[in-house]
Order: sequence, then C-alpha cells, then structure tokens
Amino acid sequence: MPIQHLLLRSLPEAAIGTFLALFPIVNPFGAVPIFFALTSPYENAERRKTEIKVAISVITILVFFLLVGRFVLNFFGISLPVLRIAGGLIVANTAWGMVTSKSRITPAEGDEAATKEDISFTPMAMPILAGPGSIGVVMGLAANSTNFMAYIGMIVGIAVLGLVVYLFLRLGGPLVQWLGPNAVGSINRIFGFLILAVAVQLVWDGLAEFRF
Repeated sequence: MPIQHLLLRSLPEAAIGTFLALFPIVNPFGAVPIFFALTSPYENAERRKTEIKVAISVITILVFFLLVGRFVLNFFGISLPVLRIAGGLIVANTAWGMVTSKSRITPAEGDEAATKEDISFTPMAMPILAGPGSIGVVMGLAANSTNFMAYIGMIVGIAVLGLVVYLFLRLGGPLVQWLGPNAVGSINRIFGFLILAVAVQLVWDGLAEFRF
C-alpha cells in the first residue's frame, strides 16, 4: 500500500506524515547558504524580518496548493496516478540537482535576486523552498484525503515545517560556517539521495495504480 494512504487517517498522523513527506524536499538546511549569500548586504534587523517573511511565504504557498489542489486536478482531468508520476519526475529532477551539486536557482534568478529589495517570496520561498516538487507532494497528499481533520492535520504539518524553516534560517548561519562548504555539500548530497528514493517510490506507486 502506498505510504500516503497510511498517513492521512487522523489529525496527528496527517500532521506528522505531511511534515516528513515535505521536509527532505523543502530541505531548509540546503537553503541556509543561499539565504545568507542573498542577504549578505542586509543589517541584522532586516535579515530577521526576512527570515519571518520567508517562513510565512512557504506556509502560504503550500497551504494554498493543498486547498486548491483537488480542484485543479478535477478541472484539468488529471488522475492521481498521473499526478504521482509527474510529481515523482519533478522531485527526481530536484534530487538529481542536489546529488550533482547543481544550484537550486538559475543564474538569471540569482542575478535578479541580487538586485531585489525583498527576496523572501522569490526566489527564497519559491522556487528554492516551496518549489514544484513540494507543491506536487502537497497536491498528492490532498488528493488522498477526504477527512476534514486530516486536512487540518496537513495544515498543522505545513505550519510546523514553516517554523522549522524559520529556525534553520535564524540559527543555521553559524552552523553552516562551522561545517564549511565541503560538509554542507555532503549533507545536501545525502538529502538528494533520500529524495531521489522518494521520487522513485512516487513513480512506482503511480505506475502500480494504472490499469492497462
């Protein structure tokens, strides 16, 4: 039985399951070096304000797609197996970029971010943290749930994830500096491998539900 069916039966299970499904894909640890690079000209007070705005933006984006995901799928006539396969491919692309140390933002996005006054929504919240992979996951989780309390649990899980994002951005700077770029790169590659395994599972579950 796919793991999603086991996690969305009650509020606590949905909250924990949503957090565990999203955490490796959002990967707040991997976003810390990017955040500090983009906010290097900021004063401490401005950086603290940006940390809060990033966390709120991540929560807003993921909750929005959680709530409208089912309607989007019905409107475009997309079945759940197809969504799982598409989401798995997107997650796999993200994971491959992490394993091969590919940047999470394009050079054009980086150049734009360097001149922006507010980088909290783009590029930090989207696409670095709440990107296509995590959006696909929340839409898939929502499509598996018909229980109101499970929806509340998923929102709680996303809120906890937002809090964790804030804590990583707030406290992660000294840790990243202490670990150094080699250790950070190694940890990102480990996360990437785990996420790649999640992506393969999503594709496998989607293929298994097709009836030829």
